[in-house]
Parts: sequence; structure tokens; C-alpha cells
Amino acid sequence: MPSPQARAGLPGPVLAIALPANLAFHGVPCYIRTVIGPDDFRKVLSHFGSGVTIVTTSDADKHPTGLTCSSFASVSLEPPLVLVCVDHKAQSFPALRERGRFAVNILSSGQEAVSRRFATTQILDKFEGVPHTVSELGLPLLDGAMAHLECITVSAHVEGDHTIFVGRVERMSVPGGEPLLYFKGRYERFVKEPQSGA
Repeated sequence: MPSPQARAGLPGPVLAIALPANLAFHGVPCYIRTVIGPDDFRKVLSHFGSGVTIVTTSDADKHPTGLTCSSFASVSLEPPLVLVCVDHKAQSFPALRERGRFAVNILSSGQEAVSRRFATTQILDKFEGVPHTVSELGLPLLDGAMAHLECITVSAHVEGDHTIFVGRVERMSVPGGEPLLYFKGRYERFVKEPQSGA
């Protein structure tokens, strides 16, 4: 007799998969086999234009660390929550996981070079020569950013090769400026349409 799943046209029961005990993250993987390749997936997602942020924190020795991040979004107004998604291979990932707080620096149009610097894995001290201040919460805030959000981590969710950090915004500031944008693998600037005269 067919199972309820088969009668409904749904896939059969999920098979339990034994995973090695020494894995950093446990759980059933999303796919039994690869359905969408990472290069194709990245290419499609590049069509979603976004702003650019640098997520910063400090490690246990109070050294500033950070990474360029376009995976940033607001979550809630009450309480004020935001999220950032961080690759487990990122240099800053251990500090973000252990520190329990982070800042989101929303970049302005003149900060492409800073964004590129924080996006590379070739530079160990990404803050060298980059103007910044350290806030009362001990978070590095980049000079020249359009806005700063200082957050306390309230939850972290492991999904695939990233962790989603949800932060409660404790302090914020808006120095202002024009945004730095990212679209199809390229940095772009916001262009205002000229207003037609009456």
C-alpha cells in the first residue's frame, strides 16, 4: 500500500545519515546530491543589487577584525534586530562567534578600496592604515561610513557553509553620504536622475 507521502505526490521519508563525530557542525545536509552548482548559484544571485557593509568586531585580545558583507538585512523593528551571514572560512568568523557582538558599517560611495581590502584573504591586518574609532562597546567603527549599527548577538544559526548572526541594535549613528552598491560582481554608484524643469 502506498505511503501517505507517495499518495500526496511528496518524496518518501527522509533517510537518517550517519555523520562523522568530528564534524564542526552536525545535521542532515540539504542535498543528497548536488542540484545547483555554486558557480551557477553565485551568478544568479549577482543579479540582486545590494548595498555593501563591513562587519567588524574585536577578538579576545581586543584586536579589530572584520569582513566585507553584502548578506545583511533588517529582521525586526521591535526589538531592533538585524542579521549578517558569515562564511565559516572567513578570517573574522571565530571572533564573531566568540565575541558576542558586532558592528555593521554601511559603506559610502568613496569606500570601494576599503571594501576590496576587507574582502580579500591575502591581508592579515585589514585595519592597518584604515581610519576607525573604537566605540564604548569595544567595536571598531570605520570612518567615512554612511551609517553604523552596533549590535549584541542574540542568536546564531548554522546553515550550510555560513552562520547567520542575529544582532540586537544597541547604538547607531548616521554620518551620511551616498551609498556604495554592488551588482553583477561590480561596484556601482547611485546616480540621481536629473529633475526636469517646469
